Amino acid sequence: MRSLSEIETISKRASRAKGFSWGTSEEVGKCIRLLELFSLPGLKNLSQYLKSYDQNNFKQVKLIAKNNNSDGKYHCPISSGVSFLDQIKILDKYNEIEFSKIAYPLLFLPFASRASEILGKRIFINIDEKEFMLNFNQSIFSNYSKNEILENANVVSITFLENTNSFNDSEWTEMTKFENQTFVDESDELKKKSAGAGLTDND
Repeated sequence: MRSLSEIETISKRASRAKGFSWGTSEEVGKCIRLLELFSLPGLKNLSQYLKSYDQNNFKQVKLIAKNNNSDGKYHCPISSGVSFLDQIKILDKYNEIEFSKIAYPLLFLPFASRASEILGKRIFINIDEKEFMLNFNQSIFSNYSKNEILENANVVSITFLENTNSFNDSEWTEMTKFENQTFVDESDELKKKSAGAGLTDND
């Protein structure tokens, strides 16, 4: 089994060989490492993307808007991901962002996952009918578990989720009652048992 370090290195070097800058290639390496860590087929999708790169005039994205429409070309997942990560503090104000047509959309996911950590919010992404919950770059939950190449997506929607508790106030109050049982007054007997050598002097 290949190590995550090997996966990151070969992804970085392969991207550089295709003409991406060293900076972008390093970002790609980190992102493919993340996909493989989260059991998503990153290397497989990157390999196919690089094979098709010269034959496709993918749309490069520098400035992301609320709605990112296509002029017939598929958006490049890497330039879209890099721009998304760079602009995440500004993009949060939109609450929801949509792309029409992204090539190899799984390659966009790890950029968004890293953005989730920077923003301090979970990010929910729909890639056509496939759903992905990005949790502060700690995990990706999904209804997609196939080890296959996802070549194109017609619609990718991105939603920034507000941080909320999974419990209500009454459940919090119940836990407080349990917590308060920790702070009981010590009896004289307990104090004697915890006083070290006690009343016996062996010297």
